[in-house]
Amino acid sequence: MRYRVLGGTGIDVSTYCLGTMMFGAVGNPDHQESVRIIHAALDQGINFVDTADMYSAGESEEIVGKALRDPRRREATVLATKVYFPMGGEGPNKGGSSRRWITLAVENSLKRLGTEWIDLYQVHRPDHRTDVEETLDVLGDLVTQGKIRAFGCSTFPAEEIVEAHAVAERRGLRRFRSEQPPYSLLARGVEANVLPTAQKYGMGVLTWSPLASGFLTGKYRKGAPVDLTRGRAALTPHRFDPSLPVNAAKLDAVEALVEVAESIGCSLPELAIAFVAAHPAVTSVIIGPRTMEQLEGLLKGAPVVLTDEVLDRIDAIVPPGTNLYQPDGAWKPPFLTDPALRRRPLDERAAG
Repeated sequence: MRYRVLGGTGIDVSTYCLGTMMFGAVGNPDHQESVRIIHAALDQGINFVDTADMYSAGESEEIVGKALRDPRRREATVLATKVYFPMGGEGPNKGGSSRRWITLAVENSLKRLGTEWIDLYQVHRPDHRTDVEETLDVLGDLVTQGKIRAFGCSTFPAEEIVEAHAVAERRGLRRFRSEQPPYSLLARGVEANVLPTAQKYGMGVLTWSPLASGFLTGKYRKGAPVDLTRGRAALTPHRFDPSLPVNAAKLDAVEALVEVAESIGCSLPELAIAFVAAHPAVTSVIIGPRTMEQLEGLLKGAPVVLTDEVLDRIDAIVPPGTNLYQPDGAWKPPFLTDPALRRRPLDERAAG
């Protein structure tokens, strides 16, 4: 496993990062098996583990904590988690990026993880209710207190990253050291702005969903029936129904990408992860296995090298900067999701 420096932190992280979203009630509820998977990943050279407080309502963090209970494993592991999404309880202030919530949330994550520090603490999504200066200020305080080593953002658009860095420079605050965007062969939109922006500011990049919600596993093929009553397809059938044009376009691209993979002697998932890792802005690719078999299959792709010729063929199938679909969980501007933000009051709409 190769290692790359995470932004300007001086911290070396493995090119594969073990994502743990599938450990817990949402994916694999067996804690012992999940711990074995984490240990197997660490034993194969992965030293970077990513989780979040909201994954299975904190259960994922608890599992990671069990896996890193041995001080030697904890010291050898770069541990990342996230804050933002509501975590239950009474009252409206159980989420977001305010000083009030982050101060409480980080303590809860530390307890679940069973550790005294978090190496990379990430703001899971932009929060337009909170001034970014407030967020950067409290995160900087946590670094000073030794509770976190560095902090970053996740699924931020380029303009939000630029604003955060401008505020940090203007106010003399610590800055985001990393960004965690969705990036895959089928969702290349971040190549146009987010990845170049991260490079400009010297940020590390750890990407999520390299297998495009399962479309790049080889499980979904053109002409093959799709069971919309089980798994991911049951939760979001509009993402998998082959009769919808957006999904038909993904399946067409998959067929062409399978041909590319077969021509160089690798599997489709190996091609997909090698593609993401080849981008100069990307520090680490998050892989999120649910089973030991899935982990072993993903690790086999680590030696795959994509030549310029292969990358050119991929560009011809899915042009650079193109999204064939909007990744699940990708950030959407509130000005598009909330009609009230783009509509004047009724009595003020007339021009004369």
